[in-house]
Amino acid sequence: MTNDNLQSAVIALGTWAWGDSGKSGDGYFGSELSQSSLDELADKAHAAGFTLWDTALVYGMGRSETVLGRVLQRFDRADYQLSTKFTPQIAGSGADPVADMLEQSLANLGTDYIDIYWIHNPADVARWTPYLVPLLESGKVKHVGVSNHNLEEIQLANRILGEAGFRVEAAQNHYSLVYRSSEDAGILDYCRQNAIRFYSYMVLEQGALTGRYNPENPLPQGSSRAEVYNSMLPQLKVLTDRLAQLGHAQGVDVADVATAWAISKGTTPIVGVTKPQYVDGLLRASGITLTQDEITELEALADVANVNTRGSWEHEM
Repeated sequence: MTNDNLQSAVIALGTWAWGDSGKSGDGYFGSELSQSSLDELADKAHAAGFTLWDTALVYGMGRSETVLGRVLQRFDRADYQLSTKFTPQIAGSGADPVADMLEQSLANLGTDYIDIYWIHNPADVARWTPYLVPLLESGKVKHVGVSNHNLEEIQLANRILGEAGFRVEAAQNHYSLVYRSSEDAGILDYCRQNAIRFYSYMVLEQGALTGRYNPENPLPQGSSRAEVYNSMLPQLKVLTDRLAQLGHAQGVDVADVATAWAISKGTTPIVGVTKPQYVDGLLRASGITLTQDEITELEALADVANVNTRGSWEHEM
């Protein structure tokens, strides 16, 4: 039983960076943001057919949701989908912390329902998953997903929801050329076998796989991502150089090829967008076809790079 069919999306629009303050070098991403630029971005994205927006209350502790809600006021609610998350690590102490956090998200986003509501991190699957059932029954949540869950946790969540006539319809994990743990653990296969759409986040490794950064031009100093990735840039250079070669042959950018790889693996990439011109890259990526030989080569180069990009909030798959 579901409230309606979960619409498929080739690429979802990520707004993690919208939780930054908007000042260059400040915040996790160090992104420069302005209301007018984000308005232009949204207009361009919707005109191009990209209508699934992913956020979370924990992104800037409400800032990302609030900014996104303000931007999307220009559109009819039926013309876009919202994906946001319950994060157990910041849950309150009330009788129903999941419903309480959902209400905060609804208020921030200026809506009365969420298309995909996720359990963000698997602090205790048996404890938190049942709270989703009344939210599904009320219609405030249309579909349920689990994020950063391993295979056993996804299966458990699916059984719990199944007892109430619902099911897990989406899984969202960190998945990129250099971080393929969900594939290695059998999660992608399980999702295919059970009609669970897999959403891949950090496909571009927070900019490290875009080709814009290298040892001579590192990520923005002062940002958390710079601390994580700048030391890895020398190891990633051979991979990004090959992505650039493949992109040049098709008239596209490095980031477009890295995103196209994730699409070719049967996943829906969640690509962070902060500037209108990023939409052009999403259009290019959605039109790229990689051969199996190219996919195999890129994965081999990623393996040789031998970097560990697992986030501090993520556990082993």
